[in-house]
Amino acid sequence: MKKIVFHLNCLERGGAERVVANLSGQFVQHGYQVWIATEWQGEDEYEIDPRIKRVHVGLNKKQEIHGRIGKFTDRIWNLRKFIKKVNPDIVIAFARRANYRALTATIGMKTPVLISVRINPIGFYDFLSDRIQIPVLFRRAAGCVFQTQEQREFFPEFIQKKSRIILNPINEKFIGNPIPDEKDREKAVVHSGRLVDFKNQLLLIRAFVRVHEKHPDYVLKIYGPDSFDGTRQQLEALIEESDAEHYVFLMGGSSQLEKDLIDGAVAAFSSDYEGMPNAMLEAMALGLPVVATDCPPGGPRMVIETGKNGILVPIRDEMALADAMNRLIEDRALAARLGAEAAKIGEAASPERIFGQWKDYIEELTAK
Repeated sequence: MKKIVFHLNCLERGGAERVVANLSGQFVQHGYQVWIATEWQGEDEYEIDPRIKRVHVGLNKKQEIHGRIGKFTDRIWNLRKFIKKVNPDIVIAFARRANYRALTATIGMKTPVLISVRINPIGFYDFLSDRIQIPVLFRRAAGCVFQTQEQREFFPEFIQKKSRIILNPINEKFIGNPIPDEKDREKAVVHSGRLVDFKNQLLLIRAFVRVHEKHPDYVLKIYGPDSFDGTRQQLEALIEESDAEHYVFLMGGSSQLEKDLIDGAVAAFSSDYEGMPNAMLEAMALGLPVVATDCPPGGPRMVIETGKNGILVPIRDEMALADAMNRLIEDRALAARLGAEAAKIGEAASPERIFGQWKDYIEELTAK
């Protein structure tokens, strides 16, 4: 039986965290021993399989009083001590800081580390500290999982050569649901995702105000928890300023998005950047006609071909986003065709299929 340690900051609701929750569950179901080592406990976290061992490797109370360098050293030491104790076959790190921590903590150890890049590298992996750490630490990685080709091409050739591109797994509850008849769909544009600045829900609301002028019987429903970065307050202010309280609704987080979204007429996503949008994949799997910004590092472009299974629009283009929503509202035959084709992503990104790709890659790395 193989032993796997996943390492990331926490399991607070977000893209990387959702993938770890899903993927770790798949591994434990297939007989692996699985630990998730996190730095802290979030307020609203994903549930994990009870057979998975959740371990705190962040700062303890005594370490909290240390300075910045001391805390950095403490985090590395805590993780290193845990990895030595468990002696896993592989450590899988998710996201920037966790990648660096895992690679540093295992210096001098034989434990292979598989890192994973989950965001647009530009703006996140191009600081001076990254230009120093990547050539040194990433060279130590046994391998790397990227979400898109654009992500992979940002990094040095030595990491590209030992990497894989793997889609995010879609939760099974979004796959295989009967696609509603057009007559049963609600006159609503739906969106799901954390209320956070880079998802640019402000753009979505401004674009939908234009849509509502043309289609006053349609509403916009935005599902997603608050990230507490001030975005929710900005959205509320924009809704009030636009006198849109009666047709733009912030629905909050939901544990039954597969039921909340499925009857929508259109699903719209407005991100300025992100890795591979889980919410977009879920909407596609439900058979919703999707409009999404062609945001870096190319996640939507990996799975959407405009006119075949969705519509891509330029980032930060309010008019293009509004025009695409209007097009799908007005041409329901096109919307139905795009939605039916989009639902096929459920097979390509099923938990079992994505698990198989990760498993094969891990088996290859640990065999070395």
